Amino acid sequence: MNHSQWKTRRTALGLSPAEVARRAGMTVDEIECIEEAGTVPTLPLLLRRLAGALEAEIDIHVTPDAQAAVRFQAPAA
Repeated sequence: MNHSQWKTRRTALGLSPAEVARRAGMTVDEIECIEEAGTVPTLPLLLRRLAGALEAEIDIHVTPDAQAAVRFQAPAA
């Protein structure tokens, strides 16, 4: 998920950066860093926290010859 996708998901849920930070046990600065700078979290614990905060499923795709891709999406209904 790139930084614009984080923000799109957050705003679709009507959440402020402060609310996502509270839900994920993070600081607002950390959330804003992800949204604005495109920081890609790599730790499973962080990904689980953010998935829970954004009510999303995580797909991680890694191949030997390509960059890792992390995608968050709304859970299937």
